[in-house]
Amino acid sequence: MRRRSAVTPASPLLSDTRTSADPRVAGRLAALGRFCYRQRRWVLGFWALVLVIGVLIGGRVFEGTVAGASSASAESDRGSAVVAAADPARGTVTAVVDGRPVDDAAVRDAVTRATAEIAALPGVSSAVDAYGPGPGAEALRSADGTASVVSVRMADSSTSAQSTAVTQRLAAIQSEVQPGGGKVTVGGDLVLQDEVKKQTEKDTRFGEIVTLPLTLIVMVLVFGGLAAASLPVIGAVASVGGALLAMFGFSKIMDIDTSVLPIATVLGLGLSIDYALLMVNRFREERGHGASISAAVERTAATAGRTVAFSGLTVAVALSGLFVFTSPVLGAVAAAGVSVVVIAVAAALTLVPALLGFAGRRIRTPTAPVPDEGFFSRTVRRVRKRAVLVALVCTGVLMAAGAPFLHAEMRNSGAAVLPASSAGRQVAETIDQRFPQASAAPITVVVQSGATVAQAYADDVVAGLPGVSGVRAVTPVSDTVSTIDVLVHGDPQGGEAKKVVEELRADRGGLTTQVTGGAASVVDFQDELLTRGPIALGLVALGTLILLFLMTGSVVMPVKALLMNLLSLGASLGALTLVFQDGWFSGLLGFSPTGGLETFIPVLVFAFAFGLSMDYEVFLLARIKELRDKGHSCTRAVELGVQRSGRIITSAALLMVIVFAGFALGDMLMVKQMGIALAVAVAVDATLVRCLLVPAAMSFFGEFNWWAPRPLRRLHDRFGLSEHVELPELAPAVLPTQRPAEELVGTGS
Repeated sequence: MRRRSAVTPASPLLSDTRTSADPRVAGRLAALGRFCYRQRRWVLGFWALVLVIGVLIGGRVFEGTVAGASSASAESDRGSAVVAAADPARGTVTAVVDGRPVDDAAVRDAVTRATAEIAALPGVSSAVDAYGPGPGAEALRSADGTASVVSVRMADSSTSAQSTAVTQRLAAIQSEVQPGGGKVTVGGDLVLQDEVKKQTEKDTRFGEIVTLPLTLIVMVLVFGGLAAASLPVIGAVASVGGALLAMFGFSKIMDIDTSVLPIATVLGLGLSIDYALLMVNRFREERGHGASISAAVERTAATAGRTVAFSGLTVAVALSGLFVFTSPVLGAVAAAGVSVVVIAVAAALTLVPALLGFAGRRIRTPTAPVPDEGFFSRTVRRVRKRAVLVALVCTGVLMAAGAPFLHAEMRNSGAAVLPASSAGRQVAETIDQRFPQASAAPITVVVQSGATVAQAYADDVVAGLPGVSGVRAVTPVSDTVSTIDVLVHGDPQGGEAKKVVEELRADRGGLTTQVTGGAASVVDFQDELLTRGPIALGLVALGTLILLFLMTGSVVMPVKALLMNLLSLGASLGALTLVFQDGWFSGLLGFSPTGGLETFIPVLVFAFAFGLSMDYEVFLLARIKELRDKGHSCTRAVELGVQRSGRIITSAALLMVIVFAGFALGDMLMVKQMGIALAVAVAVDATLVRCLLVPAAMSFFGEFNWWAPRPLRRLHDRFGLSEHVELPELAPAVLPTQRPAEELVGTGS
């Protein structure tokens, strides 16, 4: 028989519709695939509607988010709530007038006129400048006399339009002071919040624009044709539309932090492309075996669809651990993340089969199965010869890569999450550097008493605590609430500041107080990690162990998989520390190190990377178990399993890395941290762990990989899950020329 190339266009001689002899595949997923194929126009129309609505409300999703959602359980947030209730204000708009002497007559006239006009605007609670009466005006004047601050407080009832009017009037001072070299920069917390939302939306859009074309190019190379390569991209775009709808719904019932949106988007894009890749790859295999389009869709849904569903379950289990935390950011990420996983799975199981029904004839079809000999099988054999050495070296490398995380510092970066070009960040940094009396104190003590009592507490207790460099001010907020600004030695969020927070909470002087500020927020978050982190980790580990046991029937492999995933996670967190805390490659990546990691980022990296790593673990172990169940020895099953799944795992990982790296190119520091960490985690897991460490460990344990106590074996026999399904034999394809199919189609498997 004449040999044909490994990949050819789908031949028109192959049957495109099911023959009466084609056996149906049993199971709900197969039935779902049949339904979506037959009703593909309705399915495509439904997802098109989801996409259109998602795009239309996409901008409104960002409008409904909150920059820095608070938690009712954290003392730092409770203190802020007490102050807000006593002195309700929506926030501040601040302008720095720089470059000309503060006492210049033209500058004075321009600033005081603008301040008076702003004070009369609706929604303004107060407006002050460096020329007003009282000692407070001195705090708004720089030490060198060349810059001053205008601070505007907006009333709680003020609107965004009123804040914008204030911002525009402050910016208009520029035209009056510019002739003499003056410059006006407008910021403040309201401007910062608006910039965070806009920059996050911009980075999200940029990530999508960059990653989708690149993934399309890579998939063209993987599949050898545009038709097959375009389906995962279409599925990913539709999934993003569904994700936007889900998050829009969540924003109506809970506070969604702005940072949640790009994180959920990057997860949705990555998973959608990953799952669609598996589905399209399996469809091509089934077509290569001689299946009609309808039969190939059905068999794809029954096999690859099962993989997708099981993978989605493992990722959802990993993300569900975030529900344990009380932090609204983590709770919102958990809710959004699980919904995104569900949408990605739904798109893969419904939209992709429908798209295969439309494009099946144009998808290039392989005429030979993946060979049993190749790069991956040879690698496994080399690893097997030195299994112990390879395992020790890989473990050592991963532990060394994770070691930098041991000295990681957690921080609330504040304005530093924005790019250096941000006006809000520039104003915040200028005030910190040149107007220390007007900047936010590292620690603020909220005292629920009058100013006299608060002053006595500040003098008798606060000022004498170790680490306190001074008490800057005692400010009466109302008759029953006062605040004490506490200054500390060294880093405002460093170890000394955290000790001061603990000391203030240990000695409240018999008063009702809440300790707030940046250092207190970090302390609260770290306390939550220490108390709830082990519970979350335990629940995720338990859920993962149960799922892998139900799939494999072994207690050894789930434990081994858990330990390997922790090693790859450690490497990712170590890289995160080196880059964003220690500043490695910061110039190349375009950011300034803040001296630590954003507080919640390591937790999110753990949940997301753990789920994604387990995704690849499930896919590889399922292939190995399938081969072992067919009678292969453990050694041969590992060799063939890695060989047959290595290419698709590597391709999926490459696409994931592209998606994560694309988002890492954005300017928001939090998005950049997540992108880099997840890209490293996936790259390490798909190469060092799956290609070397897993084969080495399985070769070392041999048949013991499949061990389980007899009661658990009986439990698995009764309730165990199977990631794969046995398919009935395909009926021989009857061609229009009535020649046997094997004369025109290459060998199958």
